[in-house]
Amino acid sequence: MALKSKLLLIVLDGVPYRNWRRLMGNLEGWAQSGEAQVWKMRSVLPSTSACCYASIHTGVTPQVHGILSNENRFRVTQPDIFSEVSKAGGKTGAVTHSYWSEFFRGYPFDLVEDLEFDDPSGPITHGRFHSMTGYNLKNQMTPSDVDLFATLTMLSRRHGIDYGILHTCTLDSMGHRFGHDCIEMDHACYAMDGMLAAFLPLWLQAGYEVIVTADHGQTDRGHHGGHDDEMQDFALYYFGPAKGPEADTLLDQLQLAPTVLSRLGVAIPETMKAKVFLV
Repeated sequence: MALKSKLLLIVLDGVPYRNWRRLMGNLEGWAQSGEAQVWKMRSVLPSTSACCYASIHTGVTPQVHGILSNENRFRVTQPDIFSEVSKAGGKTGAVTHSYWSEFFRGYPFDLVEDLEFDDPSGPITHGRFHSMTGYNLKNQMTPSDVDLFATLTMLSRRHGIDYGILHTCTLDSMGHRFGHDCIEMDHACYAMDGMLAAFLPLWLQAGYEVIVTADHGQTDRGHHGGHDDEMQDFALYYFGPAKGPEADTLLDQLQLAPTVLSRLGVAIPETMKAKVFLV
């Protein structure tokens, strides 16, 4: 069954709103030319990575889905983007941290069996995951973002996925190490923006709508998790034909899942109660 449209969701982990707007010159250029729309979005609480991942895809709060820290992980029970797209006959793809596999396919993550798979029955039709095992401040353990962007592009070309998500922890890891107001972070955001620049036109030419955003922000001390604008707020860029709200509208992270399903033409489950922001 053909869906209404195709969409790729790019999640750059842990980038505060101001660093998107001042350092991401490629993304800002698309917005300035009118070929992308951009808003500020606010994460759920706790503004912790795992909590946000689960909310991004289910459209419910951590208090509902139960992922309340990076340490308590399990297969969530609520409907999510993967499950609903798969149910509607679409193909899904994921190039992400292994937590996404645990939340939306099966827990615990098996390094051998779950690292790379193709499963026609879904909910994740084509998965390419990384675990960052051994991560610490001195050893970042993050894959090159060029490799991740290329892998998502491969899934789109080779398997014709209708919905794909890419998630990278590079900027979050750099932020934890250096904070977000320093030379190192300036360069890291510049490098990420440049790597993304090479692939965005390819995705658009292939007929995908694209959303580029984060899971949460981060402070100049390299922290997130709490109730603070720097920790919770980030930018969301949309490339596609739909129209969104006024530019100064503050979006809620819970709006992301139902909006993605709406763009794909997939029925929104009753559990996703937040308002769709692209029409």
